[in-house]
Amino acid sequence: MAANNKKAITLKTLNKSNVWDLQENDIFRIWESVVKDADAKENSRRFLDIVKTAFELEEVKVDKPEVIKKYQARDFKVAQIGVDEDTKVKWAVKKKPILRITDLTYENIHHISAVKLIEVLERNFGGGWESISQSIRDIIESGFDISTTTLPQDRLKKKGSMYDKKVADGFEVLEIPKGTWVEAIFAKEKPETEKPYFKIEEEEDEDEPLNSSFDDEENDEDLPEIEDRYNELDEDEDEYDEDKLTEESYRTTFDADPEELGLDVADESGDDDDY
Repeated sequence: MAANNKKAITLKTLNKSNVWDLQENDIFRIWESVVKDADAKENSRRFLDIVKTAFELEEVKVDKPEVIKKYQARDFKVAQIGVDEDTKVKWAVKKKPILRITDLTYENIHHISAVKLIEVLERNFGGGWESISQSIRDIIESGFDISTTTLPQDRLKKKGSMYDKKVADGFEVLEIPKGTWVEAIFAKEKPETEKPYFKIEEEEDEDEPLNSSFDDEENDEDLPEIEDRYNELDEDEDEYDEDKLTEESYRTTFDADPEELGLDVADESGDDDDY
């Protein structure tokens, strides 16, 4: 997952994912552009917010050789950066190490190798793949193909076994002993693909505008005339007369023998032998 073949990252293209491709010297280089470019100065806060996701930043307030050496002993790179045209300060910058599985994020998972992942897994747990929290497994699987198998030690690496095939296919392996059995975790980097970006624009057909048949008065002649008879009574129907409403108009029951319909009829006396 090296960035050797990628274009140089600039202030405008920097984001929380590709910042992990940078090294300390790159941070100083981009920082200089923030100072020199008048428009870039407005983005200085955004720049620092992004950088802090992958790097430790500390202002060197005491500019003495012994202080600088202490930073360098902690693997910080120290350089003088211009805050503006007249002011310069020293900053210490160090890329955050990925040592624990809790250091893994969706932003940095594509910027470590399978070898590095196996080192992180080996350093952090011994309970097996299922012992890792689901959220961390989701992060790992977003950047790596993961497979596992648990077999007796003497069967794990037999010719033609899953172990043999995975190794031949370029997977890195972490072996976790479990008594006389071994759990093998296989990891291989997934190719990073860019998400397609679709821009949706509203376009009208110049030859036939939307709803043109309804907007053009000349087309009205082609439409059939619809006669509005909603409020008219049918010729065969009499006008509404409340006097004609009788009890029969509201009846919804059936005048049929329930036994003929196959219905159970309860004893009208209301007596129930069970009570």
